[in-house]
Amino acid sequence: MEKLHLIEKYFELTTEQRTRLEALDRVYGEWNAKINVISRKDMDSIYLHHVLHSLAIAKVCQFKDGARILDVGCGGGFPSVPLAILFPEAHFTACDSIGKKIRVVEGVCTALDIKNIRPVNCRVEQLGERFDYIVSRAVTDMPTFVGWVKGMVEPGQQGSRPNGILYLKGGDLTAELAASRRKWQRFSIADLFDEEFFETKEVVYSPVF
Repeated sequence: MEKLHLIEKYFELTTEQRTRLEALDRVYGEWNAKINVISRKDMDSIYLHHVLHSLAIAKVCQFKDGARILDVGCGGGFPSVPLAILFPEAHFTACDSIGKKIRVVEGVCTALDIKNIRPVNCRVEQLGERFDYIVSRAVTDMPTFVGWVKGMVEPGQQGSRPNGILYLKGGDLTAELAASRRKWQRFSIADLFDEEFFETKEVVYSPVF
């Protein structure tokens, strides 16, 4: 359980959550050997660079049972896989236009018996659905991202904040956020987690639009 120390430092886990999270490095290691979606350096720090980073969203917004969450450009399943483990009664759609990345998400979900993720291989604009929350991790600049998902958030509140976008990104975001013409709340991950890795990283949130 040593490798879960980082997660248990900030989250109280059930036995099932602990078992699934503990297996992530093994399962991703096996899939990464077939389809490279995580760099070797990041695989050595998967719990810090990927799992805990993804779970920063859960410190900003807790999803209710039944909430529908879309992960745009999910890659190998971040942030959707860790979030789906933490919120087993919420429903996640992991969307990516690159088929091999979706195959990794499918394989990880099968190996860990994660049933609340629906992996979808398409561009987000082709989904034609609405969701309570949209999450993502640095897939593009904010104005482009807002254009992709415009009109896809259902009004309401299916979590601790009104429905909207929760986006993980690093660096100086001031100009990008202003250009997106949305009202954003910014949360420094360094205020949520102690690790130096998060010093320049943020969760940015915009309510339904």
